[in-house]
Amino acid sequence: MEMNQYKFLKLIHFKALLQWDLKRHFNNRLTSKYDIVSLENHILEQAQKYSIDNPDVQYGILGVNNQNGIFDAYIESGKNIKQKYKKMEVGWIAYNPYRVNVGSIGIKRIEHKYDYISPAYVVFSCLSSLCSDYLFLTMKTAFFSQRIKDNTTGSVRQNLSYEILKGLQIPLPSLPEQQALVSDYNAKINQAENMEKQAKQIEQEIEDYLFTELGIEKQTETIINDGGEYKLLKLVRCKNILEWGFDKISEDNKEFLNSTFYTNKLLMNVLLINPSTKLPKRSNVNISFIPMECISDKYGEWQDHRICHISNSNGYTKFQNGDLIWARITPCMQNGKSAVVDNLENGFGCGSTEFHILRSRDNNINMKYIHILLRLPIVLNKAMKSFTGSAGQQRVPKSFLEHLSVPFPPLDVQNAIVNHINALKTQMKKLKQKAEDLRKQALDDFEKEIFE
Repeated sequence: MEMNQYKFLKLIHFKALLQWDLKRHFNNRLTSKYDIVSLENHILEQAQKYSIDNPDVQYGILGVNNQNGIFDAYIESGKNIKQKYKKMEVGWIAYNPYRVNVGSIGIKRIEHKYDYISPAYVVFSCLSSLCSDYLFLTMKTAFFSQRIKDNTTGSVRQNLSYEILKGLQIPLPSLPEQQALVSDYNAKINQAENMEKQAKQIEQEIEDYLFTELGIEKQTETIINDGGEYKLLKLVRCKNILEWGFDKISEDNKEFLNSTFYTNKLLMNVLLINPSTKLPKRSNVNISFIPMECISDKYGEWQDHRICHISNSNGYTKFQNGDLIWARITPCMQNGKSAVVDNLENGFGCGSTEFHILRSRDNNINMKYIHILLRLPIVLNKAMKSFTGSAGQQRVPKSFLEHLSVPFPPLDVQNAIVNHINALKTQMKKLKQKAEDLRKQALDDFEKEIFE
């Protein structure tokens, strides 16, 4: 009787028992229209280590993570290097044996400038029968990623050694077929990258449009003075210094968003900043709860919420429909975590205490217009220079927003700006979503082609 005819009994050849544990023998069986081969006959470990301790040489060190794969990490002087490093060549693959199960694997490309990598990483190359790009894509598929997880060892830190890796199997098309599969994948990725470039261009168009409509002149780092042009010297009026500190001394916030078309006003004079919100007296009223993680970094929108009782909202920042919530902590603020909240349960909400709350004083302000201004990179970069607190707990103080001076055109102009930018953002969203879907489809199609 064939082994696969048993429903509840799994028979394993003794020679297949590389490791004595169950998980690697109860995973999905690998099937493919291509030949199934063991990696040990098609890859070669590159375990040689090199001394890079010449005190007169700066060495480029590579890193690997689950976001970027291989990347140029940093440059280190040989005098500070106390151990030998492995070396990588274009087309070689490296992975972190303790994090490969979460995708920490990469392939060295021609654009990578550095050559050396930590000896803790597993480095290997492919023999002539195996295209390194094909193997790399195979290892990134969901099916093979699960096989990696099933074959890691260790109690606390799961580890995939080279010895275990080379015992794994993959489908092996002919070399031309491997290259064709890689080309099909790359064609989809190129389409996705073009869409991302278009989205980036629209993002730049938003800023250019806004500055043009408001008559704001983009500034450079160069300071022009009556006495000439200063590139390394910055002159600051003492009366305009808001905070003392090497990275904080600058003229007040009025200059960098100054409009030649409309009147600039301090936010503290037109908005309530961190106002107290009077919630209904009835304790059984439900309100929306919006934690920080429910605010989109990409677009500055709240995408999800929870429901809580007013009686359970103590200890949180409270807001109401139409308020602008703006993250005050790093790195949430730099990432643009902010949103104008509406459609709240019973008109009220609560969220993280790390939000600043901005509320209009009258009906002549479109808070979405303020939101657009506060998400400008130039504003976020300016806010970073106002951080207070120790590393890891830095916050933008209320005073930054209070003294931020922005142009205030008539309400109809604000509305027109918001509508135009929203239309551009809709185009940008569609492009980014299509690019994201295409990237996923590229790997899914590759996986479906080689695994059955």
